[in-house]
Amino acid sequence: MVNRLVVFTILLAFVLSGCSSVYGQGQVHKVGMLVENTIHDQVWGQKGYKGLLDIKEELGVDVYFKERVRTDEEVRKAVQEFADKGVNLIFGHSATFGPYFEQLQEAYPDVRFVYFNGNQQGEQMTSLTFEGHAMGFFGGMVAGEMTESNQIGVIAAYEWQPEVEGFYEGVKHQNPEAEVNIQYVHSWEDQERALMLHDRMTKDGTDVFYPAGDGFNVPVIERIKHEGQYAIGYVSDQANLGKSTVLTSTIQHVDRLYLLAAKRYDEGELPTGILTFDFEDEVISLGTFSPVVPKAFTKEITNSIERYRDTGALPNE
Repeated sequence: MVNRLVVFTILLAFVLSGCSSVYGQGQVHKVGMLVENTIHDQVWGQKGYKGLLDIKEELGVDVYFKERVRTDEEVRKAVQEFADKGVNLIFGHSATFGPYFEQLQEAYPDVRFVYFNGNQQGEQMTSLTFEGHAMGFFGGMVAGEMTESNQIGVIAAYEWQPEVEGFYEGVKHQNPEAEVNIQYVHSWEDQERALMLHDRMTKDGTDVFYPAGDGFNVPVIERIKHEGQYAIGYVSDQANLGKSTVLTSTIQHVDRLYLLAAKRYDEGELPTGILTFDFEDEVISLGTFSPVVPKAFTKEITNSIERYRDTGALPNE
């Protein structure tokens, strides 16, 4: 009888140990990510995928992803496939997924839905929102400092991007004489229109550009490099596209935010609703400064960012 009890105890410990190795130590079981486009875009999608891999490594859970998920039917099918695999934390890698998750959440009571930069809310939804105004402001300061023609161009995706207004304010704070021409692609992906806007601005003497769209900024920066102009990178540190071309980059560390959100959910500490993140959360920063940017100015703007982290006050406040 004693021997049987010992055997049973050993087997029970083995089973429990096996379960914990499958599901981790906290609330996260498995993680899924839905992407509108691709993880190979060198910008937004690639950083999301890196965040997913970081979750896999840090939490020791299985992760899955699906690319080019765009329609209501595609989202529903993907969510069901994830749920069938035991996924209980699903990231939608853009604001587009907010309305879909809002409709689906009641059907999946054991799943937490997380997406980016949206206003939809629910009992099982969390929106992770980057506070882009300050990021744009500091990028605009660099552009205002470095322009020689006092003609600066913003090629943005949509009117609602807070970094665009911030960029404008930053330029004007640093260089009141500069003119800022803001044009919109009305898409994250329309490279043809973005390049057309660049060429039109070039004819007007623009010498510094802020291509604020992750689906078109790489080809635009390549064109900028060809023309001998300057660029402010967007989302990723894009210094690798040209050290003498990319003055700095306004970076959203979405990979870090993925891991931060997953850890909080794993610990039962991820709230529902809309959560905002900024420089002080270490998920927004400026990127590598080009060697053409004066060292004295680099130091000045770095100090301004540190003050903003500490006080929440921009240099124009």
